[in-house]
Amino acid sequence: MEDYITRAEHEEFGRRMEDEHHRQNRRIELLEENIGQLADLTLSVGKLANSMEGMLAEQKEQGKRLKTLEEVPVKNWNTVKVAILTAIGTAAGTGIVAAVINYL
Repeated sequence: MEDYITRAEHEEFGRRMEDEHHRQNRRIELLEENIGQLADLTLSVGKLANSMEGMLAEQKEQGKRLKTLEEVPVKNWNTVKVAILTAIGTAAGTGIVAAVINYL
């Protein structure tokens, strides 16, 4: 017994295969779009990481500059304290010398 199929069965099989090919092709297109989007996202994340590294370096530099700026008032205050103590010491020394000279 031979297993032949009719023309109608063959055409139906062909139509079903074409439908399946269309579905598969559409799925492949969607996958390609998704892969493209993932590639774009990967590039964006890489750019973001580079940007964050730059921002971190800038923050470190700003921290150094801020520390320098914060040290200026401290240095000025120390200078004022030294000047005041020097003035008091000079006045006291001058007073002592004047008293000794006046006593003699």
